[in-house]
Amino acid sequence: MELIPGLPDDLARECLIRVPYPRFSAVASTCKGWKAEIELPQFRSHRKSSGHSQTIVVMAQAVLDPARTSGFAKLCHVPIYRLTTFEPVSGSWSELPLPPEFSWGLPMFCQLAAAGSDLVVIGGLDPVSWETSSSVYIYSFITATWRRGADMPGVRRSFFGCASDGDGVVFVAGGHDGEKNALRSAVLYRVERDEWMALPDMARERDECKGIFQGGKFHVIGGYGTEMQGKFEKSCESFDPVTWQWGPVRDDTMMASTCPRTCVDGEADDHLYMCKDGDVLALRGTTWRVEAKIPGGVYNPSHVTKWQGKLLVLGSPTAGDTQKAYMLDMSSCTWTNVELPEKFSGHVQVGCFVEI
Repeated sequence: MELIPGLPDDLARECLIRVPYPRFSAVASTCKGWKAEIELPQFRSHRKSSGHSQTIVVMAQAVLDPARTSGFAKLCHVPIYRLTTFEPVSGSWSELPLPPEFSWGLPMFCQLAAAGSDLVVIGGLDPVSWETSSSVYIYSFITATWRRGADMPGVRRSFFGCASDGDGVVFVAGGHDGEKNALRSAVLYRVERDEWMALPDMARERDECKGIFQGGKFHVIGGYGTEMQGKFEKSCESFDPVTWQWGPVRDDTMMASTCPRTCVDGEADDHLYMCKDGDVLALRGTTWRVEAKIPGGVYNPSHVTKWQGKLLVLGSPTAGDTQKAYMLDMSSCTWTNVELPEKFSGHVQVGCFVEI
């Protein structure tokens, strides 16, 4: 059966790859043939290779609308977090629906990861009971629907490092258990199979670490051990999925004992970027260098996301000030002011980018 009556299938595919991602759910519901076509991995790779893929930055962002903050959250002044999206090319902001189970808002300090055309929401703290959650929810940008994934195995962990290979595997490492003991354990999640696998333990305990996937490896940066309680390590270690081993600990990766939450991957396997004290810093080999000054008086950003040579920085000059957003072109070191509608100017806890 032809994808589009009267057209060769190759030409029909050229039409489908040009459909904007918000229309995917309509395409998927039109007919079984179209749904099957856009769900193929080759469809996404064809969009990417032909220059028709779209990049979306997805964030767990606080709600600023007082009308939507009520009940327990309003009484206890607990911020409600929802999923917002930013499209760098169009500059448009929007909001994703939440799973019905998250009527109180997203779990506090949950992690987000992109897996192909899916968004994975892992763990966090229940905003009502403050209990640690091991839940996994997957949002499909193809069908605009949520599904429940298998819970994260092992001890209930929070403040863990998390990263995805961008295709279908999500890595989780470190964090702490219910007794505030920092963890060395790590696991990976295969989204399509909905299955978890245990990884070998890391060499060190790493609470509040940062996970990055770069150069085919899962890197776990910084964090601290149980006895250190907030004194961050400057080291990192990396897991190679091919050899199924952790490499040697690389000491002094960070320039100082600091929280690694603004660290993002660089342009080469040994490069990292981070924002600190008003600067964008780049790790070249073993040396951190200032690449650019963050405009607008944003001294320590609340969130940083990097994709395809661009860096999105959100933050405010001082605590309580209105959030500002800027985008840095890494090749030219030039900044662009990003219009931030008031509705989307709340604090960002975590984010990632999805290429569809």
